[in-house]
Amino acid sequence: MVLRLAFFILMAVGLLGFGTVAWISTRPPPPAAAAANQPPPPPVTRTVLVAARAVPAGSLLKPEDLAAKQMPIHGPGLADANDDTPDIRRGLVGAMVRRSLSQGDIVRNGDVMRPGDHGFLAAVLAPGMRAVTIAVDDISGSAGLIWPGDHVDVILTENISGPNLAAGHNVAAETVLSNARVIAIDQQIIQGAVATPDKLAKTVTLECSEDQAERISVAVRLGRLSLSVRSADVANQDSRPSSNGKTVWAADVSPALGDATPPAAADVVHVYQGGGDVREFRP
Repeated sequence: MVLRLAFFILMAVGLLGFGTVAWISTRPPPPAAAAANQPPPPPVTRTVLVAARAVPAGSLLKPEDLAAKQMPIHGPGLADANDDTPDIRRGLVGAMVRRSLSQGDIVRNGDVMRPGDHGFLAAVLAPGMRAVTIAVDDISGSAGLIWPGDHVDVILTENISGPNLAAGHNVAAETVLSNARVIAIDQQIIQGAVATPDKLAKTVTLECSEDQAERISVAVRLGRLSLSVRSADVANQDSRPSSNGKTVWAADVSPALGDATPPAAADVVHVYQGGGDVREFRP
């Protein structure tokens, strides 16, 4: 009897243990264990604007100078960074870089001075330089394809008249200013990324020295001014504008005009009579 009772007690304990194990196995794991089995969450990032290439101090930012980069949202140096949004990109195009940026450097608000900021134009000018504005049209202004920061040559074309002037010397062109930096288009420091026919530039503001500004003022009265955009590589060789140009005559462009000779001046005979009367006789 005792053995049978002990047997039933052992059976009950075994069933209770088996049920306990089964119940525990069907329960969800605790949060700590579940978290240990899950992959870590992706880091929270922020898309900020960085320099796509090296940009020297004093340069005006162009669209191709900006690039986007993913960085941790709590990363160092992001407090003053600019997010990559279309509006912020447009606001930075044409801004002046206060310090030189290397490729990949974050473009912070403190690194740039935006158009419209107080003293922006004066800050853009190099020490001792002046800003001079000339009027352009869709032809002389290179069809609206000139950007602030580009370097241009200013070409004067003038008509020259005279009684004994050869046909090959009645039109002349010369470069009155070379390698001048464009610092403004119209009243805006920047121009839209896409030039449209109804928004072509009417005025262009250039950086030059005091003497060169005076030359431009005289050239405006002499004839028509047009702009010629220089290669970026050539512009970077010498950032200072110069005024050395060679005169190109009409005969240099059209050899046919060089063969034309002006008619010889006719002989004139003056006959002086009393009372101050003077008569001219031409043969």
